[in-house]
Amino acid sequence: MTETDASLVQLVSSAGDRAAETPVSALFLRRWSARAMTGESIPEKVLFALFEAARYAPSAFNAQPWRFVYARKGEPAFAALVAALSEGNRPWAAEASALIVAASKAEFTPPGQDKPVNLGSASFDAGAAWASLAFQASLLGWTAHAMGGFDRAKARAAVKAPESLRLEAIIAVGRRGDASKLSPEKQALEKPNARRAVVRTAFAGAFPEDV
Repeated sequence: MTETDASLVQLVSSAGDRAAETPVSALFLRRWSARAMTGESIPEKVLFALFEAARYAPSAFNAQPWRFVYARKGEPAFAALVAALSEGNRPWAAEASALIVAASKAEFTPPGQDKPVNLGSASFDAGAAWASLAFQASLLGWTAHAMGGFDRAKARAAVKAPESLRLEAIIAVGRRGDASKLSPEKQALEKPNARRAVVRTAFAGAFPEDV
């Protein structure tokens, strides 16, 4: 086992401002979705390392239903995606190094069959790919922030997404920047957020009535 492998396997109870109820890899505690970004250029090898990590996410039937379109700051497609964002996301996301549209494709042809069927877990599996991308970004010293606040029609037109794709999120990727440049409202959010207790999300045997 290499030194890097050992650091990922080592379990910790806290990292930064977060504490775990049960020790886990620091990777899960250190990752958080920042908004303040520097806007600096992102190297292609870094960007594609994120997609490579997403490539190895698990999926039903190994269908790999996730699809990505990316645009770097300064490119026409980047500006078009910024314009598709909600008013709350637009100002800070405009300073990202890249914007990535994450989509899922529900229809696929199972192995050994010749007719496509609907993959009910397409969005679920695309979420696994997004998580892999986000953790890889964190490991490389970048931050990735997924947004659901955007105009689907505008985003679809911007990246020429066919109707067979469901647009799941737009992901802002960049280096963490100066939080003081954010609006006061967003500055208050610029920190690792809390999580509900595990006992409120994981249950033995059956779900409680007040789940």
